[in-house]
Amino acid sequence: MFKPAITGTGVFTPEQIITNDELVEAFNAYADRMNAENAEAIAAGDMEALPHSSSEFIFKASGIEQRHVLDKKGVLNPEVMHPQLRQRSDDEPGVMTEMALDACTKALAKAGIDASEIDLVICAASNMERAYPAVAIEIQKELGAGGFAFDMNVACSSATFGLQAAADMIRSGSVRKAIVVNPEICSGHLEWRDRDCHFIFGDVCTATVIERDEDAKGDYFEIISTRCATQFSNNIRNNNGFLRRSRPDGVVDRRDMQFMQNGRKVFKEVVPMVSAHMLAHIEAEGVAPDNLRRLWLHQANKSMNDFIGKKVLGRTPDADEQPNILQDYANTSSAGSIIAFSKYSDDLAPGDYGVICSFGAGYSVGSVLLKRH
Repeated sequence: MFKPAITGTGVFTPEQIITNDELVEAFNAYADRMNAENAEAIAAGDMEALPHSSSEFIFKASGIEQRHVLDKKGVLNPEVMHPQLRQRSDDEPGVMTEMALDACTKALAKAGIDASEIDLVICAASNMERAYPAVAIEIQKELGAGGFAFDMNVACSSATFGLQAAADMIRSGSVRKAIVVNPEICSGHLEWRDRDCHFIFGDVCTATVIERDEDAKGDYFEIISTRCATQFSNNIRNNNGFLRRSRPDGVVDRRDMQFMQNGRKVFKEVVPMVSAHMLAHIEAEGVAPDNLRRLWLHQANKSMNDFIGKKVLGRTPDADEQPNILQDYANTSSAGSIIAFSKYSDDLAPGDYGVICSFGAGYSVGSVLLKRH
């Protein structure tokens, strides 16, 4: 049995930024237009007027101040309100692969290895830009990696589930060096016309190199163990899929074909599930909460993370113990915890423990217990 280690991470961050103020201006313009078009129905009580959003509401509800996106113009156009990305030919790399190459190149450079040494590529994300061929295989080709590749989707937990799969294969000896990449174009599956969720997501891509610890060329994080769990729930859902056109209303602009959630239920049910999961995981490994130097949590909602951190540590975490990137990136689905890890891990000392933990639709939760070397 071999010991798996994280030796490099990389983050691709889109250049375009949408602030809360910009987002609110676009949404309120859309709401005003819709209310004017439906003034008679609203006056008759047949439908409710769309309420305005506000930057104060967004920050209080989420802790988000801005988000990075691939296309700002389409999202902020009140008559469009979704990203507009150019159609690519089948001979061009897809947009997810393009994002992945940037993040993977950075992660490989940090690990000090060449792409040709990689013998496993896992593309783990909430949505893939096509059903097949696998985006991971395209990434493998463009990187010049060897071995094999496959896609994985466990929504916001995709990255940690991907890390578990790669770590298990490293342990068994079936692969030697792997890269888990998380290209998240969350702006594409967000309903920007819904006040309750129009502010939640941003776009990004992360990549993580995992290899045998004996092959590490510098400082690394040993993957002590991983733990994953799922429990079915409809409280976070997206019903889009290839069977859409086969249904009688397949051509209708159905709301459930984009991101939907029952936020209150998610908060109430996920917080205890994740807290118990993390505590059971570290206890099984003989690591006490006081021994955890850092928590790199899924970046979905600041209040959620605050509650989880307090339950795990038994006290309110210091900012240094539980870093947030949510204010700058918004929710980036599976990539959020990896962004936090990538940006806030170099300062840990040898022997320090930390946990990467993600959670989301499914419900799903994945945790990775790490030790700095």
